[in-house]
Amino acid sequence: MPLLSRRLLLRTGAAATIAGVAAVAGLESGAIPGRSKIHDVLGLSGPDGVVPDVRPGPVESGTFESAARRTTVGYSIIRPHDSSAELPVVLALHGRGGDHTSAIGDLGMDRYLTAAVQSGTPPFAVATVDGGPDSYWHPRATGDDPLRMLSAEFLPLLAKRGLRTERVGVLGWSMGGYGALLWGGRSAVAIGAMSPALWRRYDDNVAAGAFDGAGDFERYQVFGRPLENVAVRIDCGRDDPFADAAGALRRELHAAGGRQAGAHTGGYWRRMLPEQLRFLGQKLAR
Repeated sequence: MPLLSRRLLLRTGAAATIAGVAAVAGLESGAIPGRSKIHDVLGLSGPDGVVPDVRPGPVESGTFESAARRTTVGYSIIRPHDSSAELPVVLALHGRGGDHTSAIGDLGMDRYLTAAVQSGTPPFAVATVDGGPDSYWHPRATGDDPLRMLSAEFLPLLAKRGLRTERVGVLGWSMGGYGALLWGGRSAVAIGAMSPALWRRYDDNVAAGAFDGAGDFERYQVFGRPLENVAVRIDCGRDDPFADAAGALRRELHAAGGRQAGAHTGGYWRRMLPEQLRFLGQKLAR
C-alpha cells in the first residue's frame, strides 16, 4: 500500500492523540464516550463491508506458464452459486502485495458475487490472476508485461474454460484499480475501480517502484486519454491519499461512482463491492 498522505497522517495522528488522552484518564479506547462522534469529526467514519452470509459458488484455480510475465502465474475463476449458464467474465486485478487469492481471501469476492446475482444482477464470472506484487499492471523494464499477459494469455485461457470473452469487464482496487483503468481502456466494455492508485504528475510523491522513470509514467498515464464506448465507475474514500486524483479522473471521464466516507482499506473495498459488481453486471448484460 502506498505511503499515506500528509492529510491522512494528520487525521490519524489526531485520533491517536485523543486515544492517548483518554488512556491517561484511565479509559479504554473502546469505552471512550462519544467515540463514533470523534471519528465522524476526524473524517474516519464509514462502516467496514461485511461479507454476505451466502453459499459461494464454485471456484476453479490453476496455474499457467506466462511468456509475457516470464513466470508461472496463478489464477482463479469464481462463478456465482447455482449458475450453470455460459457466463461473461470480469477480470479482477489485485492491489500491491497481493495475488490472485486476494479477491477471495481478503475481500470475500466469491460470496459478494453470489449475493449480487441473488439480488438481481445479471450473472457473470470473476477471474483473478497474478499480476506481480508491485508491477502496477504495466510493462516493466524487467520484461514483465502483465498487460500482454491479460490480453494474449489469460483471456484465451478463460475462453477455453467456457467463459464468454467477446465483451469483458475489469475490476481492480488500489494498484489494481489503476490497472483496471489502464487495461480496461483498451480492452473492456466496463471498468470498476476502487481507490485506484493514481498520480497526476510524476513528481507527485509517486510510490517507489511503481514506474521505471518519468518516461514510463507518461507512457502509461490514464489522465488525458478519453475512453470511448467504455462504462466506468470510480469509487474512492474521502480519507484515501488518492481521493483527489480519483475524483479528478472521475470528472474527466464523466464516470459513475463517488467519494464516500472511508480510507484505503479492505473494509472500504468490501463496502463498495456490491455497487461495483451490480454496475459491472448490468453493463456486461447489455
